[in-house]
Amino acid sequence: MLQIIRHHLLSETRRKLGKSPAVAILGARQVGKTTLARQLAADYPAATFFDLERAADHQALSRSAEMLLGQCRGLVVIDEVQRLPRLFETLRPLCDRNDSPARFLLLGSASWDLVRGVSETLAGRVQFVDMSGFSLAEVGGEHLSRLWLRGGFPAAFLAASDADASEWHEAFARTFLERDIPGLGLNIAAETLRRFWTMLAHYHGQVWNASRLAQSLGSKPATVNNYRDLLAGTFMVRVLPPWFENLGKRLVKSPKVYLRDSGILHGLLQIGSTMQLAMHPLCGPSWEGFALEQTLIAHGGRDAYFYATQRGAELDLLLLRNGKRWGFEFKSADAPRTTRSMHVAAQDLQLEHLWVVYPGALRYSLTDAITALPLAQISAVTLA
Repeated sequence: MLQIIRHHLLSETRRKLGKSPAVAILGARQVGKTTLARQLAADYPAATFFDLERAADHQALSRSAEMLLGQCRGLVVIDEVQRLPRLFETLRPLCDRNDSPARFLLLGSASWDLVRGVSETLAGRVQFVDMSGFSLAEVGGEHLSRLWLRGGFPAAFLAASDADASEWHEAFARTFLERDIPGLGLNIAAETLRRFWTMLAHYHGQVWNASRLAQSLGSKPATVNNYRDLLAGTFMVRVLPPWFENLGKRLVKSPKVYLRDSGILHGLLQIGSTMQLAMHPLCGPSWEGFALEQTLIAHGGRDAYFYATQRGAELDLLLLRNGKRWGFEFKSADAPRTTRSMHVAAQDLQLEHLWVVYPGALRYSLTDAITALPLAQISAVTLA
């Protein structure tokens, strides 16, 4: 079995723990946050773990958090921290102690936007590490097809077979809907949210249209907007905003929506093998979402947009870095070529460079300003 050591995440978290009294690692359930925390604990002479999904730990911290946490030394790990929001009031004075004997590592599987008051409570006291599933840089380019089909959740990627990975995805979806969502204090019928999630898989990579989805679900636009935001806040969905400025053009101003993990997408679409994926009508959008996610893992998710005009010019991903604009198109073709849309978007946006990211192995120039780039090389791109 492959053993994946996530060196970049370990290094980033160590660096931030050295600078801040608290670090929060945020990512979907089962992406490996607890495993990473246990590896980090080896750096400290003492480490204490609390798991708020365990009844005993939840009860103890509910009753005596200040006393328990105040006497801890070394690394203090609090897993599923979003399950006890009032804990953050206790953490604030502990983080403010001079020469604090402890560092707090907070693991969360829900965005703090879903946990009212958290960001304000620990503002200036906590640094963040975003954690996804496995990246292509971590597993190696030779495992691209496997990572695309199964997704980046460690248990699915490392499963003994594609069939075992599919079974894991089904079990994960059921647990997420029946236990994790209610655990956030949200009263949404599991079957309703599953229907919406499955519908979203069929709209993967499309511009958001709340009215159309609401009609299909027999609901209201406000309701499906809330469902979308819930899945985004639990790291299941990425909402990619449009880029627009005063260009004198009619621009698309609704976001695009992607399922963040390709394995979850394929599970909801009942795609269980590489052959089925290659023949599926959503193979192209699946590649787009997978390559998009790998690009954002490599280069960060901040200041990321798509671009589209109502006359047809499009760009899958626009990244703003160091005062410059960089473009990415994601094509599943074996030998991608330039299109009129690419040239128009590059001119509209005054791109520094545009990369056409594809599954192949050869990097080559399409024009002076456009390069065909293997996805396996995405982390080597310099945005300077």
